[in-house]
Amino acid sequence: MQPDASQQKPGGTDAAAGSAKTGAAPAASAQTSESQNAAPKNSPEQGSSPQAEAPPPDDSIATIRKTVNEVHVVFTVTDKHGHYIKDLKKNDFKIVDDNKPPEEIRSFRSETDLPLQVGLLIDASNSVRDRFKFEQEAAIEFLSQTIRRKYDEAFVVGFDVTPEVTQDFTDSTEKLSIGIRSLRPGGGTAMYDALYFACRDKLLKQPQTVATRRAIILLSDGDDNQSHVTREESIEMAQRAEAVVYTISTNLTGSGSHGDKIMERIAEATGGRSYVPFQITEVANAFAAIQEELRSQYAIAYKPADFRSDGHYRTIEILAQNQKGLRIRSRHGYYAPNQ
Repeated sequence: MQPDASQQKPGGTDAAAGSAKTGAAPAASAQTSESQNAAPKNSPEQGSSPQAEAPPPDDSIATIRKTVNEVHVVFTVTDKHGHYIKDLKKNDFKIVDDNKPPEEIRSFRSETDLPLQVGLLIDASNSVRDRFKFEQEAAIEFLSQTIRRKYDEAFVVGFDVTPEVTQDFTDSTEKLSIGIRSLRPGGGTAMYDALYFACRDKLLKQPQTVATRRAIILLSDGDDNQSHVTREESIEMAQRAEAVVYTISTNLTGSGSHGDKIMERIAEATGGRSYVPFQITEVANAFAAIQEELRSQYAIAYKPADFRSDGHYRTIEILAQNQKGLRIRSRHGYYAPNQ
């Protein structure tokens, strides 16, 4: 049984006194493979200056709470050549939740047009300085093509040693562009903290009046050297936020570096994809591929069998029933709410 994410680690010292930091780390996940001895940070209050005192963390949102025992899963289907398959029906799929078929399928949508909540996380550390401007312009183009006015919304976070919200949730691509252009590179890299913060302090606190798709676009070299939470803890918080994470490497070597493997792990664990461009112009191609995927998704809602509100991590598997050679990609599971 998984512990409640609202549990906190013991507090630790902060290497950068006076700076706002990310939220307290969750209790260790059963998946965690890295050190659990990192000290937590305090969540930065949006829009506050670096000298402002951080507010006490609100842990009431750290566990997903549903009034109805209904699970929503967004997934993509591709053939062996990587082409999206968009015309499948509900009966073409089999759902397995915690090794059991669901009690009831509540809804199914192909080529879903559900509203998007998108978080754009841009590495603004010194290690990406030489290609930062091009990455900014590619990100601006992506949001301009993806965010639909009065329907979708996005926010922008830049990070080096701390995450900084340069534009909160909005449907205005003009405001999002200004938020991206305001970023300036400098400092170390705390990528796990930024992902954790974006999921816990932004996505999980943003109201959802209707079914919504949540996605994080993470642009970084993956070489984290400053975070207080671990990789697996940041993945766990993305899973709790039901966010699909797409990663775009800024290494531009194509050699499968350690940072690239970390980014791939994050994307794979949340049902997203990892992109490793070989040259700077391919960063824009990666954004275009993510945009296409967001337009090619299926969404299913179901009631699990033998469901218990015990905080347990429940696995999800979606299988193709009537066609061979299809690849289905979705998040691997979710955390049941605690009573």
